[in-house]
Amino acid sequence: MSDQLTPETPPASEHASTPYSGKPAAAEPGWERAALERIALAAIHEQRASRRWKIFFRFFFLFLLVLVWCVFHFSGTGVAASTSGRHTALVTLDGEIAAGGQASADSIDTALESAFEDSGTAGVILEINSPGGSPVQAGMMYNEIRRLRAKYPKIPLYVVVDDLCASGGYYVAAAADKIYVDKASIVGSIGVLMEGFGFNSLMDKLGIERRLHISGENKALFDPFSPETDKAKQYAQTMLDQIHQQFIDAVKQGRGTRLKDDPDLFSGLFWSGAKSVDLGLADGFGDTGYVAREVIKAPDVVDFTVKENFADRVAHRFGASLGAAAVKTLMSGGVQLQ
Repeated sequence: MSDQLTPETPPASEHASTPYSGKPAAAEPGWERAALERIALAAIHEQRASRRWKIFFRFFFLFLLVLVWCVFHFSGTGVAASTSGRHTALVTLDGEIAAGGQASADSIDTALESAFEDSGTAGVILEINSPGGSPVQAGMMYNEIRRLRAKYPKIPLYVVVDDLCASGGYYVAAAADKIYVDKASIVGSIGVLMEGFGFNSLMDKLGIERRLHISGENKALFDPFSPETDKAKQYAQTMLDQIHQQFIDAVKQGRGTRLKDDPDLFSGLFWSGAKSVDLGLADGFGDTGYVAREVIKAPDVVDFTVKENFADRVAHRFGASLGAAAVKTLMSGGVQLQ
């Protein structure tokens, strides 16, 4: 027998009967303080996170308030207020001429009227950069320019062409006292077009049957899913010729004897700014600054252009433009001065 005695392991029943003290077995002195510190630090972190979120939401709502203010602040016509002092009034026609947009008769006519009514206006410049568009809108602008020129005979109106003044854009320009261009500007395209697509052959290949019911024999005259008839071609050509003649008459009335006798003048061709001066479609070379300074003799330029507000720009670019493009692609196109 050995002199060393190995302590016996107490029976399981003894472990079970030992009362639980409520403390971890390996608890170190001061563990209560450490736990309180951890709780306090967690509370501090939570407070900091809450404060950061409050700051974020405050800046977010401040941003929304500024955005709303901008929308309402710039939601007016955008026409310059009445000014003091002699100046040149500027109105810009930029882009495709169409109803509801910035290059519409409503916007341009409103700006022109404000420009002419201003007591300090010595002359008006209509700056055009447009490929054309609606003959109706262009005709309305043409008539309004002639009305304002008659109402304010002492205030001249000059057109300054930027890159492009074609078709409907030139329709409007023809009403001005004089037209100034750059040598490389594109001017002219006095013609009318009506565009569309025909899908009937494709439908036949795909085995698609067109079911169309109408009341009125000409209701579906230009249906893109039906074959084009001789009657439809003749009717479209007659209508285009009528509108083209209206365009020609307006140009002749506006330009008068300045127009040269050239067989291609009203054929739909377009020319450089230099050639347009030779043909009598334009009067000289110059930009907005030159005309204000040297022609009107009022170098101080005040912009009366109607500006689109933020909401209008969003709606127009992401809504109306998308819808118009889809309709124009899929359906028969309207009459365009382009």
